[in-house]
Amino acid sequence: MTAIKHALQRDIFTPNDERLLSIVNVCKAGKKKKNCFLCATVTTERPVQVKVVKVKKSDKGDFYKRQIAWALRDLAVVDAKDAIKENPEFDLHFEKIYKWVASSTAEKNAFISCIWKLNQRYLRKKIDFVNVSSQLLEESVPSGENQSVTGGDEEAVDEYQELNAREEQDIEIMMEGCEYAISNAEAFAEKLSRELQVLDGANIQSIMASEKQVNILMKLLDEALKEVDQIELKLSSYEEMLQSVKEQMDQISESNHLIHLSNTNNVKLLSEIEFLVNHMDLAKGHIKALQEGDLASSRGIEACTNAADALLQCMNVALRPGHDMLLAVKQQQQRFSDLRELFARRLASHLNNVFVQQFTQALLQLYNRSYFLSVPGHDQSSTLAQHSVELTLPNHHPFHRDLLRYAKLMEWLKSTDYGKYEGLTKNYMDYLSRLYEREIKDFFEVAKIKMTGTTKESKKFATLPRKESAVKQETESLHGSSGKLTGSTSSLNKLSVQSSGNRRSQSSSLLDMGNMSASDLDVADRTKFDKIFEQVLSELEPLCLAEQDFISKFFKLQQHQSIPGTMAEAEDLDGGTLSRQHNCGTPLPVSSEKDMIRQMMIKIFRCIEPELNNLIALGDKIDSFNSLYMLVKMSHHVWTAQNVDPASFLSTTLGNVLVTVKRNFDKCISNQIRQMEEVKISKKSKVGILPFVAEFEEFAGLAESIFKNAERRGDLDKAYTKLIRGVFVNVEKVANESQKTPRDVVMMENFHHIFATLSRLKISCLEAEKKDAKQKYTDHLQSYVIYSLGQPLEKLNHFFEGVEARVAQGIREEEVSYQLAFNKQELRKVIKEYPGKEVKKGLDNLYKKVDKHLCEEENLLQVVWHSMQDEFIRQYKHFEGLIARCYPGSGVTMEFTIQDILDYCSSIAQSH
Repeated sequence: MTAIKHALQRDIFTPNDERLLSIVNVCKAGKKKKNCFLCATVTTERPVQVKVVKVKKSDKGDFYKRQIAWALRDLAVVDAKDAIKENPEFDLHFEKIYKWVASSTAEKNAFISCIWKLNQRYLRKKIDFVNVSSQLLEESVPSGENQSVTGGDEEAVDEYQELNAREEQDIEIMMEGCEYAISNAEAFAEKLSRELQVLDGANIQSIMASEKQVNILMKLLDEALKEVDQIELKLSSYEEMLQSVKEQMDQISESNHLIHLSNTNNVKLLSEIEFLVNHMDLAKGHIKALQEGDLASSRGIEACTNAADALLQCMNVALRPGHDMLLAVKQQQQRFSDLRELFARRLASHLNNVFVQQFTQALLQLYNRSYFLSVPGHDQSSTLAQHSVELTLPNHHPFHRDLLRYAKLMEWLKSTDYGKYEGLTKNYMDYLSRLYEREIKDFFEVAKIKMTGTTKESKKFATLPRKESAVKQETESLHGSSGKLTGSTSSLNKLSVQSSGNRRSQSSSLLDMGNMSASDLDVADRTKFDKIFEQVLSELEPLCLAEQDFISKFFKLQQHQSIPGTMAEAEDLDGGTLSRQHNCGTPLPVSSEKDMIRQMMIKIFRCIEPELNNLIALGDKIDSFNSLYMLVKMSHHVWTAQNVDPASFLSTTLGNVLVTVKRNFDKCISNQIRQMEEVKISKKSKVGILPFVAEFEEFAGLAESIFKNAERRGDLDKAYTKLIRGVFVNVEKVANESQKTPRDVVMMENFHHIFATLSRLKISCLEAEKKDAKQKYTDHLQSYVIYSLGQPLEKLNHFFEGVEARVAQGIREEEVSYQLAFNKQELRKVIKEYPGKEVKKGLDNLYKKVDKHLCEEENLLQVVWHSMQDEFIRQYKHFEGLIARCYPGSGVTMEFTIQDILDYCSSIAQSH
């Protein structure tokens, strides 16, 4: 290894001004056959650079080459694998991890020890040595620029003391004073040694001369000690004199401390008393307002609100530790609790009475609005017509305005007695659900009667009980001994069921009025339905929004945060009862106040969705095309509601109803397609424009006027695609089945009608179908013309077919006249058989035949006749061309001209 080290130093590192310090023979882990050397080197020039160099023997084996070098500062970790057992493996972590296996453990340890010393000597960033024995790592290595690593021993790192700048300067001055300092180093060294001995002797003499001064200093120290002892004795006597004074001052200080402590306690006691008096003392005026305050007047409500807030502040005051143990505090808290309970009962009872009063008043208004229809002597037909003009819902704004005065008190009740708050909420929902059910059902009945234009349903009002007894029966079920809903509500439920039954019977009778097809109604009827449906939605929207806004403000549910308790999770929306009560006011966990608002709205307006569905069913039964109006109107109102609040009751309800409307719309499209498939044509009459083609025109014209700038245009485009596909398929089906009218006529007339309709309406999603309809019309027109015209000059046509056959066989055109069957005489014979009179007669018969095939409503006779005229002229020109080419100079011509053909066709068309 020594020889290799010297060879590497000589051949590789000396030319690069580097010194080799340590070497280890290694191979890569798993590839032991390819050996190489890892060398630790330093540069000989400053600043010193430390490197780890990989050296590999050349392939020929006669010299070494430098393969790769890493700067020692880039080395992060040295992993020796095992610090206890001997293991030749180790890892060096540069930019990536290099795994090595040394030829021996001793070489590996020597290399790692050298790396550690170089790191301690030259690098600020210390390398992390993992799994390395502590014996290999020295405790410390002197650092500084005056140290260096030499080659000394073969595997060791030596040190030397470098001269500093001052020492170098002194040596240079000394050497300048001696001429032979450089030429004769030994003589210069002897001279320096003699001078050093002289300096050592002088130093010893100086030390001996200073002994006398040291003795004098010791005597002075002894005298100073004696003086210190005398001072200590005097200080002891002074301390004894001050001891009595200290005891007296301690007694005075203790007395002052007790006085200060007493004053502090008195101040704290006064502060506590003032705190309790200021925060737990309720004014007499507030107590009187809570006990006897007038909850009917605005001034009384304001006084009660202020008193309730003051009581809540007193009850919610944050008591300091120990306050709750005071008897006076306990008594005051009990008094506050009694006042809260008393006022909560008064407030709940009063609000229940207000609910009942408003409910009764609303019932009276409702009966006043509808009961007069059953008064004897009235012309019910005219009265109902007058009443149906006012398609409006009652306005609850006055009721809301009166109740909103109690909003702050409801908030107080919600935070202090949730059980009573929940009871009021339930009672309000019970009252309002019954009231709105009656108002909304009457409102929808008026809308249905107005849609159908019948007065038969007005007889239902005669079945209602007398106004006074009915209202009395309602209100008696709402009053209880405590001023809130208690006991049986059978009367109200009975009347509600009776009224609902009457309304259901009316709805069913309206739906059973008989089927009315779209052809029985005109545009005015559909416009009337559209206005009524829009008015119904326009009345329902503000009603729901106003009620939701009131619920949010009155019951203080506008904040979207978690609150204690809800009726939403325990509410039976159909039965209208809570599954459990809160007699002790313990709240139930809820999801959010927003959900609570929505559930209250569902309970209050539970009849809106079924009534809307009934109205939609009636409109669809009156005219299936009404689903177009309803889809557009309902989509617009759903879009408006979702922009306000996507999760609101109104948005959800209208969205559910929109699903029904969309189903009816899809059903209308499916019915039209089914009707197309079921069309039967008469075998004795010509087909003409098919009914479903005309119905598609009607549907498309109506839909374009309805869906202009509508949100659901995509639904209409899908319907168009389905319908036009059905129209195309069934037109072709009918044309194939037609016996009296030629197939081409059926296809030509109907596709012409379809093309005209699509061109007029300019429906963008049907542009491809419009082009297809035009192409089918053109193709079948040409086919019909060719088929109907046929060969009006039959014998002449056969003659020239023979001529063309000879030409096709290779006979030159000018030589055809030499053929016996096709000579000039034969040509003249054939031409004489078709004088102008016979041609005109044939064309006249053809015109009558075409007239029988075509229908009048599409007015295609002249178009077809003009096409036949062009086709006849084309055949004429073809014959003339053959005569000119095959019989040149013969003078043979047709007995009629193109102008004659034009005159014949024109006179025939005018005569008919």
